[in-house]
Amino acid sequence: MTKALFRKQMMEVFSWVYQDRKSGKNRSKGGIVGFALMYLVLFGFLGMIFYQAAAMLCAPLISANLGWLFFALMGLVAVMLGVFGSVFNTYASLYKAKDNDLLLSLPIPTAKILSARLFGVYAMGLMYELIVMLPTLLVYFMCAPLNAASVIFSLLIPFVLSVFVLTLSCILGWVVALVSGKLKHKNIVTVVLSLVFIALYYYCYSQAYTMLQSILANPQKVGDSIKGALYPFYHMGLAAEGNALSMLLFTGIIAALFFAVYAVLSRSFLKLATANRGEAKTKYKEKAVKTGNAESALFGKEMKRFLASPVYMLNCGLGTVIMPIAAVALLIKGDALMEMLNGVFAEALDFLPLLAVAAICMCATMNDLTASSVSLEGKSLWLSQALPVPPWSVLKAKLKLHLLLTEVPVLLPVLAVEIVLKPTVGFAVLLPIVSALFVLFMALVGLALNLKMPNLTWTNETVPVKQGMSVMITLFGGWAVVIALGLLYLALAKVISSLVFLAAVTALLAILSAVLYRWMQTKGAKIFAAL
Repeated sequence: MTKALFRKQMMEVFSWVYQDRKSGKNRSKGGIVGFALMYLVLFGFLGMIFYQAAAMLCAPLISANLGWLFFALMGLVAVMLGVFGSVFNTYASLYKAKDNDLLLSLPIPTAKILSARLFGVYAMGLMYELIVMLPTLLVYFMCAPLNAASVIFSLLIPFVLSVFVLTLSCILGWVVALVSGKLKHKNIVTVVLSLVFIALYYYCYSQAYTMLQSILANPQKVGDSIKGALYPFYHMGLAAEGNALSMLLFTGIIAALFFAVYAVLSRSFLKLATANRGEAKTKYKEKAVKTGNAESALFGKEMKRFLASPVYMLNCGLGTVIMPIAAVALLIKGDALMEMLNGVFAEALDFLPLLAVAAICMCATMNDLTASSVSLEGKSLWLSQALPVPPWSVLKAKLKLHLLLTEVPVLLPVLAVEIVLKPTVGFAVLLPIVSALFVLFMALVGLALNLKMPNLTWTNETVPVKQGMSVMITLFGGWAVVIALGLLYLALAKVISSLVFLAAVTALLAILSAVLYRWMQTKGAKIFAAL
């Protein structure tokens, strides 16, 4: 029974390798091998990044007699990556597993169920941790003076450290479960937390080289900080150098923390596994219902779908967040940016407004809501088709959602550009017009492509949102349009001014948008009705 439980848990944890999430069916042997190779390449790429960081730190720290600090620092990075990779798996498999009721109804001791689930979390954390620790070991063995004890302890440390990852994942997974059970607007919170993580990721990535240089400049100070605040990692580093007592202390501290958490979990697992945290308690209040027209109801339906799906919001509406941030950044860094641009384009300053328009349009392409809006109807498409409204009204509601979430935000960087660049009257008038027309044009293109290439048989909404052909063409097609127009201007720069070129682009976008809008009202509506 124990073997079956562990096998079942491992199959569940690594189902992403052998199961196709699009269809819910198992992949062929060739598909499994190909998918596994793809992830090996991805993990190998990440491993190369950590290898470069380890190579930069190892030799200088060893030459300063601080080899233990190298292992401690890389161990901290491994723990952070391991916890990030496994904490949500902890929440899903330990606290919110769908088969808890089935397993608990069987004559299986609760301790065995808990152990099997914890082993799955351990395996996931170990996998992520090794992305850091394998390059670390490789660099360490190449640079450090080795003895039998240091080699053995260094090879054992990743497995002991992964127990610490498991311990933290269990604690944080419980926090995630507790917080998510108390929230009313979980989808919005998910999006906010995801955006915070993305921002932190890019900040850490941009500051990585500076942080490494800071560590190398003050290694003794960093080492003293770790000794005081992260005492177990200090002994982990000493263990990697062959100190048997430090290995015992490090292993003992990690084991004590884990068994303390396990003792709490073993007593509370049954309550956690059977708790119903997903139901929000509401109190009925009688109030008057405001009636509206069909178009407002259709638009409200599209907005509710957007707000109900974190995947849809993050992948198709990221520009709504990026554009205001870009506007604020431009206002703050405007003087420095202008100084740099004046130096680069000293002889072609009239090119700057075109460059600004291109940047704004690139940001606007990050919103591609219409490109998956028809596919997201899925198997419930017949409900929209059966409504007593013209098909064009349904399509227009999808178009309105895209325009509302993109046209308003795009005006913020336009305003920032006009404040910073202080363009001529002609450019000042055309900048908001051409930006708004580009948004309308791309919204119509995305909707037209999704009508032509819908995916209505998906089992996971991630498929039409992230993998739909219409989404890919709209996103990369928007970039291609901007780049093509830029190359066209460079080819015509000697015979046409930038203002005239921008006016011509404005006229072209207006004509193309009008043609697409008319097509959507007529043929597009017929295609939607016939899907």
